[in-house]
Amino acid sequence: MLAVKRNITKWFTVFSGGILVAWSFTLPVLANDLNTRYNLREPVTALAKDLYFMHYVLLAICLIIFVGVFGVMFYSMYAHRKSKGHQPADFSDNHTVELLWTLIPFLVVVGIGIYATPAVMAQKDTSNADLTIKVTGYQWKWGYEYLKGEGEGINFLSTLTTPYEQRINIAPKTNDYLLEVDNPLVVPVNQKVRVVITANDVIHAWSVPALGVKQDSIPGFVRDSWFKAEKTGTYVGQCSELCGKDHAFMPIAVEVVTAEEYSEWVGSKLRGDSSAEISSLSNNESTDNKSTQIDVAGIEAATLSTSQQEEVK
Repeated sequence: MLAVKRNITKWFTVFSGGILVAWSFTLPVLANDLNTRYNLREPVTALAKDLYFMHYVLLAICLIIFVGVFGVMFYSMYAHRKSKGHQPADFSDNHTVELLWTLIPFLVVVGIGIYATPAVMAQKDTSNADLTIKVTGYQWKWGYEYLKGEGEGINFLSTLTTPYEQRINIAPKTNDYLLEVDNPLVVPVNQKVRVVITANDVIHAWSVPALGVKQDSIPGFVRDSWFKAEKTGTYVGQCSELCGKDHAFMPIAVEVVTAEEYSEWVGSKLRGDSSAEISSLSNNESTDNKSTQIDVAGIEAATLSTSQQEEVK
């Protein structure tokens, strides 16, 4: 009995030590420095904060499982090695163990599903938006069209502005390498923005980690997501689906401004020829591409709920 207690104590010591060592390496990552290579960007929406916290919770669960399983395995190999005179156990079945290693993972997965469900449901709730914007992925740029709310009627293209010399390593790279665009998406702070996402040619993905948004844009389909930024600033992302040779060169930039600055921006865009920027697309696209452009109103009925259709209209 004493030997069993000693073995349990040793196992617990190894297990606890493993967790402490692993956690000590994890703490610098959790510092969430915007300059780090190993952590997510600072979240600026309530949903993004929930997703990020969920990410850390799942990492902790994985860490505990990893340390527990491998701790037992390595301890068993060390404490019961042949050089100490241990003989292999002679048994073929253990129904209790088989039941446990089936039931415990099942309960872990169910628990994770229950924990994640509210956040997943919240991602799908695009109702009562203050602003609705259509996002269209092209090879290889983004098109934005303000459908509803202040700024309705504004549309433009957003393309990469990083000099070609930097891309071929002739000129030194800047801190914003491959993230600079000519026309960022401009939205007001503390307002719910619904993004209606589609594509003109192949599958793209509109992803801005700080806003908690990542949604595929698929030709012939309308998908939607939303965000409500709580902090002004410029937040960047990139296309997250392999879409062709310039996949790496179609960044996303969302500029979150105050309500006053947004109204001023809207006024300046509407006073100018706002259709000139988007109309240039038709001069650059081939006839085949033009025939595949998405008419949101035409396919809403097949892809969105009734309440969502009313918002797009």
